[in-house]
Amino acid sequence: MQPADSSGDPRSDGQIVRDFFLRFYRDHRVIVLLSANLLVTAVVVLLITFARPIPPRLTQKDIDAAVDRTMKKTTPPPSYASLAYAAIRPSVVRVEALVPHHGDTSVSLGTGVVIVDNGMILTALHVVDGAAKVKVTFYDGTESAAAVMVRRPDHDLAVLAAATLPDDLKPATMASSASLHVGDEVIAVGNPFGIATSATDGIVSGLGREYTSRQTGATLTNLIQFDAAVNPGNSGGPLINRAGEVVGIVVSLLNPTSEEVFIGIGFAVPIDTAGGVFGLPPM
Repeated sequence: MQPADSSGDPRSDGQIVRDFFLRFYRDHRVIVLLSANLLVTAVVVLLITFARPIPPRLTQKDIDAAVDRTMKKTTPPPSYASLAYAAIRPSVVRVEALVPHHGDTSVSLGTGVVIVDNGMILTALHVVDGAAKVKVTFYDGTESAAAVMVRRPDHDLAVLAAATLPDDLKPATMASSASLHVGDEVIAVGNPFGIATSATDGIVSGLGREYTSRQTGATLTNLIQFDAAVNPGNSGGPLINRAGEVVGIVVSLLNPTSEEVFIGIGFAVPIDTAGGVFGLPPM
């Protein structure tokens, strides 16, 4: 027999079910609302998941193409040699000497490096020895007559003083050659065969070397041996380390022939020796 409602009429099955759910909702309202929210969230997530397009499967070709695009967009950093060259370049000068020879005049070409901001230029003595006239050309193109102020044939070194200086003259930074080790990377900067301000790199091949100069006949001692390519015109130029600091002055290349071309052995006077000769403070 079905229970009656307040009017005394028996309730229908639908009313009984409705009353049950109303009572259940009143007694468990928080749980019902929370469950409904969770259900709605789950349905939304499922709809988004199924509506999202499936990404295509990557192939090795796709990966290679992506790497190639990235490599083309990425600019590689400059090499240490490039940075070192940029550091020393404003301090390097071209040296030209007019040397009387058997009633004629020959041109002796070499390189120099500005070591003091008053324009003191260090070079190889054999480049300017006996010259009637010396001209130097600075980084910015400024040309100037120069005088030989100091000569040291025992080290094949000379100091030049230019009559005219650029406004933005930049002396080189020097580093003690005592810190050099065989195998250290070095760069020679100069004017081989008149090719302006060229750079070649190599390593220190030996230290404390001795060599009898073919140009002067003097025996030079305590030299840095290196294998960065140098040729006529490099003499007097700087030998620099990875930081662009001068560690030596190029004075000779060893060659058993009379051609005076590089065969893998160059020599430089350590900058500690050069600096001491001309009264520079120790490095």
